[in-house]
Amino acid sequence: MTDDSLSSHLHEMDLSPDSAFTAQANGTADLYDAAAADHEAFWAEQARSRISWATDFERTLDWDDAPFAKWFVGGSLNVAHNCVDRHVEAGNGDRVAIHFEGEGGDTRTITYADLQKEVSKAANALESLGVETGDRVAVYMPMIPETVFTMLACARIGAPHSVIFGGFSAEALHTRIADAEAKVVVTTDGQWRRGKPAPLKAAVDAAIHHGDDESPVEKVLVVKRTDTDVEWDDSRDVWWHDLVPGQPDTHEAQPMDSEHPLFILYTSGTTGKPKGIFHTTGGYLTQAAYTNAVVHDVHPETDVYWCTADVGWVTGHSYIVYGPLANGATQVLYEGTPDTPHQGRWWEIVEKYKVSILYTAPTAIRTFMKWGADIPAKFDMSSIRVLGSVGEPINPEAWLWYRKHVGGDKAPIVDTWWQTETGAIMISPLPGVTTLEPGSAQKPIPGISAEILDDDGNPFTEPEKVGYLVLTKPWPSMLRGIWGDPERYKETYWSRFGPKYYFAGDGAKYDEKGNIWLLGRVDDVMNVSGHRLSTAEIESALVSHPSVAEAAVVGAADETTGQAVCAFVILRGDAVDNGEETVQELRNHVAKEIGPIAKPRQVMIVPELPKTRSGKIMRRLLKDVAENREVGDVTTLADSSVMSLIKEGMSSGSSD
Repeated sequence: MTDDSLSSHLHEMDLSPDSAFTAQANGTADLYDAAAADHEAFWAEQARSRISWATDFERTLDWDDAPFAKWFVGGSLNVAHNCVDRHVEAGNGDRVAIHFEGEGGDTRTITYADLQKEVSKAANALESLGVETGDRVAVYMPMIPETVFTMLACARIGAPHSVIFGGFSAEALHTRIADAEAKVVVTTDGQWRRGKPAPLKAAVDAAIHHGDDESPVEKVLVVKRTDTDVEWDDSRDVWWHDLVPGQPDTHEAQPMDSEHPLFILYTSGTTGKPKGIFHTTGGYLTQAAYTNAVVHDVHPETDVYWCTADVGWVTGHSYIVYGPLANGATQVLYEGTPDTPHQGRWWEIVEKYKVSILYTAPTAIRTFMKWGADIPAKFDMSSIRVLGSVGEPINPEAWLWYRKHVGGDKAPIVDTWWQTETGAIMISPLPGVTTLEPGSAQKPIPGISAEILDDDGNPFTEPEKVGYLVLTKPWPSMLRGIWGDPERYKETYWSRFGPKYYFAGDGAKYDEKGNIWLLGRVDDVMNVSGHRLSTAEIESALVSHPSVAEAAVVGAADETTGQAVCAFVILRGDAVDNGEETVQELRNHVAKEIGPIAKPRQVMIVPELPKTRSGKIMRRLLKDVAENREVGDVTTLADSSVMSLIKEGMSSGSSD
């Protein structure tokens, strides 16, 4: 689609709410008014209407020790009870909680009654290994039901879990285990990746024996998933199948204080040391349940919901384990990759389970675009009624492709902005309420307050001016700090514009309609000759070219301009690479779309981009290439050989 036809198509489309959808939508326009009228009363209502409390709270928000918040003070509850037991007690035990689809085609159907028994057995097993309330448990597992059982079992006991993505190295695992002082690690012998087993427990062993430090780990509980050979320590290691199935299938969930830590999740830090973001019980669960209901529009009685994220990331915490299960939803849990054993695997799953709500990442959507629309066309996806996007800004062309080829030109798309730190969705359209704007997350959801500030910390509303996104009021699912480092928490999130603004670290702008457009991390906002340029904006311009399937842009140091634009581009399968001619065409295309200042110094045509297994593009590695440095750690990549291919293709560049 050319730029002109894209613009014309967007202009002609009617993206206002469908009246039939609006009539049944969970989200309503009234929510905005209620939240604006009384911020605390609004959140108190969400907490009491969506969550079961063992003890009601006495105070909605304690902000006396800002920026350290306490929400629903005096209240107590158990997260696992809210996500499992209360649905069984309400007579919905026969409702399917999880349709599990293994990479190799093995399946399991787990009802809420089944889930209650499995979580109870896992909780009893963890307690038999010495886990008590307050102990930390590290979880290093693939996308299998036992991972969900383990997380909920920890919540049941009140033992904060630290889920560590299965793609992380032993070194990264060691750092996270040590920082959290994890008493027990739950893992698997291996995990399936594209039909082949890859070891997992071996990394746990290496992490525990790392260096001279004494490990805090006392026990390792191991699920047999791939029959991978493992080293075994009889004094420490325990097979899941030897311990868990024989446990009692009942377990009394103890109420926890609303501010009791629920989990720690590590995210990259600018200092090189990962930050242990921790979330607590009552506020986090309230906002996860609320947003899953009003943004994804989940109706538990009729919907089949599928979030394609990995539980190793916050999206998997909030929108696989906690939000949907708190709402009593039926969902799909898929272990494998989108192209195993074929490129129509996802759409096959949508057809099989009649998935009605799909929540995925723009990177996945652009990959499907590259593979071609003929693949989803082979499957019946008429069940889809809501689509969601998460993880990075989605360019308008990918948005339109997603709606047309996955959503049948009818499903509203909720483009959601949030972070590990925010815990739940913050900025997003509400389906059935919002007139959609492809490529924009649009406006804060009811109950959230955000502004865009200039360099001096002043709010502005002028369209197209680039600034810094900040949050101006506390929200229930906000991080409560960095584990063990309160000063780093204050310095990282509350110092850039003074203590009254949470600085998200993202650049943003308004359009002429007042919609917010996210422009990526501030370190992804380049300063070229004094002009602030967004990498996301340049990527979107490149992808709007008919030859381009996917693009990643980084700012590389430049003696003349401070930073220069360097682009890495994957061409569509039917596009012809004419070498320097193609490079110049793409450079000129960006200049036409954004302006001469945004014209890339270099465009490198590459076969693939470096991505983690969750689909996130590792731009720091591309920056290493662009600045001719030794490439950094590639252990988190789905395919580490990609960087070698990129370096070999460096000759396709221009620097005039």
